[in-house]
Amino acid sequence: MPRSSVAVRFAPAPALALALALALTLTACGGGGGVHGKPGATGVRDPYFPKMGNGGYDVTHYALTLSYDPKARHLDGTAEITARATQNLSAFDLDLKGLDVAAVTVEGKEARWNRAGQELTVRPHTDLDKGETFRATVRYSGTPETLTDQDGSREGWLPTADGALALGEPTGSMAWFPGNHHPSDKATYDIAVTVPKNLQAVSNGELTSETTAADGRRTFTWHTAEPMASYVATVAIGRYDITRSTTKNGLPVYVAVDPTQTAAAKKVLSEIPEIMDWEAYNFGPYPFSSTGAIVDRGGDVGYALETQTRPVFPGAPDIGILVHELAHQWYGDSVTPKSWQDMWLNEGFATYAEWLYQEDHDGQSADEIFNSLYRGDYYDTPEKNKAIWAFPPAKPSSAAHISDPPVYDRGAMVLHKIRRTVGDDTFYDIIQGWAATHRHANASTADFTAYVEKKAPDKDFSGIWKDWLYGEGKPPRA
Repeated sequence: MPRSSVAVRFAPAPALALALALALTLTACGGGGGVHGKPGATGVRDPYFPKMGNGGYDVTHYALTLSYDPKARHLDGTAEITARATQNLSAFDLDLKGLDVAAVTVEGKEARWNRAGQELTVRPHTDLDKGETFRATVRYSGTPETLTDQDGSREGWLPTADGALALGEPTGSMAWFPGNHHPSDKATYDIAVTVPKNLQAVSNGELTSETTAADGRRTFTWHTAEPMASYVATVAIGRYDITRSTTKNGLPVYVAVDPTQTAAAKKVLSEIPEIMDWEAYNFGPYPFSSTGAIVDRGGDVGYALETQTRPVFPGAPDIGILVHELAHQWYGDSVTPKSWQDMWLNEGFATYAEWLYQEDHDGQSADEIFNSLYRGDYYDTPEKNKAIWAFPPAKPSSAAHISDPPVYDRGAMVLHKIRRTVGDDTFYDIIQGWAATHRHANASTADFTAYVEKKAPDKDFSGIWKDWLYGEGKPPRA
C-alpha cells in the first residue's frame, strides 16, 4: 500500500537538521517511508525440524505452474504465493532446497533476494504491514533434488521409470516449490503441470482442465479448495490407467495406476468407495471434496504416503494399508499436527483405523491386537515386538524416529486404552468430535488430551498419559 515520505530540499543547515530529526522521528514511529518492520523468523522452531517453516506471515494460497521434461530431468516453475503478514515485515524467508531462482517479485515489484542453504530470503520493495495480504512470485528452474530423510528414506522429487513423483513428508516439498514448509501453515492450491504428450500429471484435489498445445505437450490443472499442509501435496508424472467412480454418497473417486500394477491393484482399489463409507460412518463426515489413489511401481518409491485426497502407494496396496492411508484424510490431512512431535496423532489414529476395520470385517478384534502387542507375540521376530517400547509415542527420540513403531503401534494402544476407559459410545464421540472440532486446522497432543478429558470428565486419564503416552519403556500392566 502507498506510504508517506518526508522530503527535504534546499534547506539551510539549521532547517535541514530540524527536518532530518523530524524524518527520523516519523520513521521510528512507523509514520514515515523508512524501515519500520523486521525480518520474519527463519524456521518455526519445530522440536525436530527447527529450520522448517518461517515466521512473520501465513500462506493462504499457492498457485504453482510447472513444466517438466523427464528425459532431461528439468523442471521450470513459477510459484505465486498469496500470504498475510503476521507482523510488520522488512523481509521474509521461503524454504527452497536446490533449484535456481531467476526472479522474485512482491506485489508485482522486483524484490531483492538471496540464498543460504534451504532459505530463500526475500526483501520486498517496501515493507509489509501487519495484517496486509501480499503476493510473492518466484520463478525458478533446474533439476529437483531427491532428499534423504534422517531415517534413510527418500523424498522430495523422485525420478520414476517414466516420469517423476513428488513426496513431501517431512521436508521434501521444498525440493520442488518454494514455500512455508511446516505443517502449521496450511493453504489452498492450484497446480498446473505441463508434460510431454505421452504422459499424464496427477495431483491433489480435482482436475479442472486438461489442454494440449500445438506441439503435443499436455497441461493438467488441479485445484485443492480445502487447506493442505505442503508435506501432503504431490505431483505424479508418468503413464497411468485412470479410473473415475463415485461413492454411494456421490463423492468423486479418481484413481491413477501405473499400467504395470493395474491387474494386481484392481480388486483392492475397487474397495475404496466401501472403505470411504465405512470410515465416514466411524470418523464423521469426509473432510474433502474428492478421494482416490495413486499407485506407482514398487521400485519408484519405498513407502505409502497420505497425500491429500489421493494417497500414493508403492505398487498394489493391501486392504490394511489402503484403510490406513485413507484414514489419514481425517487424522493428519484435515486435523494436522502443530509440530512433528505430534506425529502420533497421525499414525496412531490411522493404525487404530486398521484395527477397527479388522474388527468390523471378521478379523482380530482391537482388544486381541492390543493384548498381542503387549505380550510381545504380535510380530514374527522379538526385535519387532520389542521395538514398540523404544520411546513414548508423544516423545520420539529424534527426527530420525518420528515414523518408528512406537508412533504407530503404541500410539494406537493409547487410543485403545482410552476406549477401554470410556466405553464405545463415548470413544466414538471422542474420535468423531476430535475430527470435527479441528477440521482443516492444526492440533497438538496437549489439545488432544484436554479434549478427551473434557469429553469424559468423570474418568481419570492420568495413568494413560503418564505411562502410555509419555512414559519411557513398557508400562507395568495392560
